[in-house]
Amino acid sequence: MRRREFGKTSLGLLGAGLLADRSEAEGAEGAGSVAAIDFPKTPGLTQYVGQFVLQTKFENIPAEVIALGKKSILDGFGLALAGSRAESGPISRKYIEQCGGNGKATVIGTAMKTSPRFAALLNGISIHADDFDDTQLAAAKDRVYGLLMHPTVPVLPAIFALAEQRAVSGKEWLLAYQLGAEVECKIAEAISPRHYQDGFHTTGTCGPFGSAAACSKLLGFDLKKTLNSFGLAASQSGGLRENFGTMTKPFQAGHAAESGLVSAEMAGLGWTAAEQILEAERGFFHAAGGSYDPSAIMNRLGQPWTFADPGVSLKPYPSGSLTHPAMTELARLIAANNIEAAQVEKVDVGANHNMTTTLLHHNPKTGLEAKFSMEFCIAILLLERKAGLAQFSDKVVQRPDVREMIRKINFYVDPEAESAGFDKMTSILKITLKNGKVITGQAAFGKGSPANPMSFDEASEKFRGCAEFAEWPQEKTEKIIAFVKTLEAAPNMSALTPLLSSGAAG
Repeated sequence: MRRREFGKTSLGLLGAGLLADRSEAEGAEGAGSVAAIDFPKTPGLTQYVGQFVLQTKFENIPAEVIALGKKSILDGFGLALAGSRAESGPISRKYIEQCGGNGKATVIGTAMKTSPRFAALLNGISIHADDFDDTQLAAAKDRVYGLLMHPTVPVLPAIFALAEQRAVSGKEWLLAYQLGAEVECKIAEAISPRHYQDGFHTTGTCGPFGSAAACSKLLGFDLKKTLNSFGLAASQSGGLRENFGTMTKPFQAGHAAESGLVSAEMAGLGWTAAEQILEAERGFFHAAGGSYDPSAIMNRLGQPWTFADPGVSLKPYPSGSLTHPAMTELARLIAANNIEAAQVEKVDVGANHNMTTTLLHHNPKTGLEAKFSMEFCIAILLLERKAGLAQFSDKVVQRPDVREMIRKINFYVDPEAESAGFDKMTSILKITLKNGKVITGQAAFGKGSPANPMSFDEASEKFRGCAEFAEWPQEKTEKIIAFVKTLEAAPNMSALTPLLSSGAAG
């Protein structure tokens, strides 16, 4: 893996502090000269990204990448169904109804119709509501796994809404999806690690670019309109990690989908924006990250495709992806050793410091907080030998036996896990039983990762579980699976609409 080099402005808030210390008398011109010393120069970067979106054809995408993408697409539709039943679903839909959002775009899992932008927002919120959606892997050791992109949620809702308004073939839709995912993932990989470490939620900040790229392709934009879409999307970028474990985390993902769609529709009407928004000294990379690695994105789009290398993970559990290696390994150890909850004295779980700070709810009180609690995830697997959508509820989290088991879990920073690199989720387990027996295990990736991938059939089983949770008709469920499996052959994406909408108000 290549070593990343960043200017001084990538060192936390140091660059910002240096600029802030300058007197007002020096003005913006003086501040700009400091930035110019350290900030990478990559003229034409945004134009390169736009040309990639404009020129890439379906035939340019490897069959392997198309197949991998279809698993994530099926996953996204399933999560939209399940997430429509989350507590955030009725609240967000009520808000849009109050806004008077009329239109013909489908809110998945309901009978509600609204404008494309609001459908993208609501379906994005649903996909991310349970924190069960796909996750981009990191390609370099200084990139934090799990803090990059959830690739599908900013893109799928936006182009699903657009496709309902016009005739779009499965090939055209798949091409737009892959381009959106590729652009946002490469942007997330390129920006300085400071972006994540200082608190930005990358799905909310980089996701609008993916949505804008996909929508621009689907709308047949020329280069200028595509660049204007990027410029407007950048100004709507936002999302903070402090909101993890609340309804605002999925809002940030849904807003990313909405923002890219709005940007493309506005650009289509003639709206203008900066056409060098990524590389400019007052643009996205500098403002949001302080610096970036040009070699991670310039001449790298589709070289290789992110879905192929380093890959995208499908989640086996509805919790933060950083919990999954430990959960996958614990499930294996429980089965191999027939561990019963009553036998457990304590469990030590070692990880790197980015994992312990991201999984920040060490004593969760709600189902949403539990999704970012290693302690709960380990505890519930020990108690129930499963951790599905039904387990991540306020009622389960507050059960006395769950509270007692959480107190037995020690989640700590382990030197071995720290030295393994942040691009991995190295998790070291030590289970001490009351009889003195010690059982150990270790994993760097969970089920569903490229190292231990789900097949399409396994992804279909996950989809069926999500559909069942949403009480979705079995006939529709099977038709959706069959449609996505042969998506590139579909003459019109509109066939999906009745399969994903209900006959009762949502």
